[in-house]
Amino acid sequence: MEIETRSTHRCFGGTIGFYTHRSTATGTDMRFAVFVPPHSDGQKLPALYYLAGLTCTEETFMIKAGAQRLAVEYGLILVACDTSPRGAGIADEEAAWDFGTGAGFYVDATQEPWSRHYRMSTYVNDELPALVEAHFPAVPGLRGIFGHSMGGHGALVSALKFPRRWQSVSAFSPIANPVAVPWGQKAFSNYLGPDRASWASWDASLLMRARPFPGRILIDQGTEDQFLDGQLHPEALERAAAVSGQDLLIRRQEGYDHSYWFIQTFVADHIAHHADQLAS
Repeated sequence: MEIETRSTHRCFGGTIGFYTHRSTATGTDMRFAVFVPPHSDGQKLPALYYLAGLTCTEETFMIKAGAQRLAVEYGLILVACDTSPRGAGIADEEAAWDFGTGAGFYVDATQEPWSRHYRMSTYVNDELPALVEAHFPAVPGLRGIFGHSMGGHGALVSALKFPRRWQSVSAFSPIANPVAVPWGQKAFSNYLGPDRASWASWDASLLMRARPFPGRILIDQGTEDQFLDGQLHPEALERAAAVSGQDLLIRRQEGYDHSYWFIQTFVADHIAHHADQLAS
């Protein structure tokens, strides 16, 4: 599992690096970023993985969220990956901003031609953690996951599907019920096909109804989010938690929108949430 270092930079006494590797999951080159805080020789740290939203890249969170100083405070490695394969050579792959390039939805596609490369769930849950733990001072198997919007959907689904691989989870403004909203329906019909029964295993609200995550889930949602009513539907998670008994905290933040100004404001609470869960 070789990686290419594109650049590294000193940051809050640690190192932020941007890397590329050849992915077996996607069959393409994939890009990711890692921030390693200061640590003693031989010390290994828990890792916190971030999944970004539509149109974003592995750089978005690392540049915009202001999380590195918090990772230093809590002793966490931060990892961010790209939001889809790139350069797969699929017709119309870049025709829309909400599907294809930059919009992998963190699922394993089952429909041609997407199934050949768009296997982001396998990438996030299997390949990337193995790569990080081989090349960076991360404690094997001690991981948290969070994300924003499409990435919030990906983080929740990953934790609910694979609770033994993730010990903590949170989300900002997640697409909570993708089978019921235009973004999800567009992506799922193309990646997963017309059989809507197959979509259920990629919907956090439906997964939560069947089996809760063993720890608390923290979600922040802005009340002035321009996508709240049409695309996000956090109330679907609340209904699911009521059915399954999921320990769920959804905080509706008055006046905040869908932007990284919102994420910057509340990222400290999310980092603290993960640090507490991973420590326990």
